[in-house]
Amino acid sequence: MNDCLFCRIIRGEIPSKKIYEDEHTFAFEDINPQAPTHALIIPKEHIGGLKEATAEQAEIVGRCHLTAANIARQRGIEEGYRTVLNVGPGAGQSVFHLHVHLLGGRSLHWPPG
Repeated sequence: MNDCLFCRIIRGEIPSKKIYEDEHTFAFEDINPQAPTHALIIPKEHIGGLKEATAEQAEIVGRCHLTAANIARQRGIEEGYRTVLNVGPGAGQSVFHLHVHLLGGRSLHWPPG
């Protein structure tokens, strides 16, 4: 999608603090971090959000979570981190390209929000 913020980041048109990239996913630091580690993991394929994902895209959704786990291991936070998918404006989704938030490096309380 040409005008999607995250698609533009993947294409290098908008700068980001890239953490990780492979053929399927791209991860970068959140510009408004809510924890010492706050990364966004996005599929390179444009998917509007989890509710728009199809069964054929299940593997890429899973790859995003596995990328988050890999980053958590690299950051030494694997004993306590959270992955979050905000789905729709009512849940706080503001960029409509599926993305997984990786939050960690501090105590995370329940319930969130």
